[in-house]
Amino acid sequence: MGTRIPGRNFLFVPGPTNVPDRVQRAMMVAMEDHRSSRFPELSTSVLSDLKKVFKTTAGQIFIFPSSGTGAWEAALTNTLSPGDKVLACNFGQFCYLWIDMAQRMGYDVEALDVEWGEGVPLDRYEQILKADKQHKIKAVLACHNETSTGVTSDIAGVRTALDAAKHPALLYVDTVSSLGSIDFRMDDWGVDLAVSGSQKGLMLPAGLSFLGVSQKALAAMKSAKSKRCYFDLADMIKANASGYFPYTPALPMLYGLRESLNIIEEEGLQSIFHRHTYLAQGVRAAVTEGWKLKLCAKAPKWYSDTVSAILVPEGFNGAHVIDVAFRRYNLALGAGLSKVAGKLFRIGHLGDLDDLRLMGAIAGAEMAMLDIGIKVTPGSGVGAASTYWRTHDPIPKRKSSKEEQFYTAHSTGSIQG
Repeated sequence: MGTRIPGRNFLFVPGPTNVPDRVQRAMMVAMEDHRSSRFPELSTSVLSDLKKVFKTTAGQIFIFPSSGTGAWEAALTNTLSPGDKVLACNFGQFCYLWIDMAQRMGYDVEALDVEWGEGVPLDRYEQILKADKQHKIKAVLACHNETSTGVTSDIAGVRTALDAAKHPALLYVDTVSSLGSIDFRMDDWGVDLAVSGSQKGLMLPAGLSFLGVSQKALAAMKSAKSKRCYFDLADMIKANASGYFPYTPALPMLYGLRESLNIIEEEGLQSIFHRHTYLAQGVRAAVTEGWKLKLCAKAPKWYSDTVSAILVPEGFNGAHVIDVAFRRYNLALGAGLSKVAGKLFRIGHLGDLDDLRLMGAIAGAEMAMLDIGIKVTPGSGVGAASTYWRTHDPIPKRKSSKEEQFYTAHSTGSIQG
């Protein structure tokens, strides 16, 4: 067995993402009493600042020591009763897993099959909702960013479909791989339950899940009859009111979250969204212009700014690219899952990331493809990405001098809130 190349592993899966040094240092804390009178200073500050990331003033945020899957379960069980009808669509592995959970928990799921590479079918949703005159559908599920295929859906469009049908169903959205990376507006889009996790745009290790809950969803808890215990929001509401949790919280993770939220505040959400678009466009230039390959996403309107799923040519296995990249170049790329297993590999481009580090991932993926015989022109991906990044502005342009002053103040950290 050969030894691994020295140096840091290049982590470019779409989660977990790279954890900033500042966040890692913040988590290196001595254990303390989570019942102390000082603890609420930490808990209330992170719960308050998470509302800014979810873009909600009316909703309430909950933190669970779990992966995002736990928040999926919390969203369903706290607001639905066994047998309730759920409308969902399957266009990727994580859509499928949420549907599978809902079915296993006893809900009546109408799951629409959608071609993998597309997103939420707004017209079909609207037709079904309009036809549901008796309002039997209690929940509408949508995945904002489907990581397995690199597809982002129009959540504002889902809200428009619900409103056009004058339908009272609750809107549940998976924002695990979009929150803090792609614009998400809980209040503006009328999202009732927004699920997320710590290991993507929030730049933390896996281990915390987040659930944004609207006032309408909180009211629905009163009649929901699903059994729940660990994920019971009633227990959370009671304990959170005084700044505590109903069970032992993940203390170091909360300190890391505090620092992550500081970093997000300093850069500013709009600048973060612009940076992710800027980085993603460079990767897409490498794929389509440099390598002459195709993305799994079927059209530009579906392109994700947090992950690109790159189809390998016929006769090649994406898993082979991933294996060579890891063993030879210490580069971790995302695998194709389920229906697209072996058909693609994925480059995650979210969280704590810039163009130079991303250039390394493009170079490594290109070398791994060449190693297994995929006929791409050496240097073509790096060249195309370089051309894009050199000719585009990594800083969002402002339309007015007032906005420019605001951005400058934010970038220097002189404005808080």
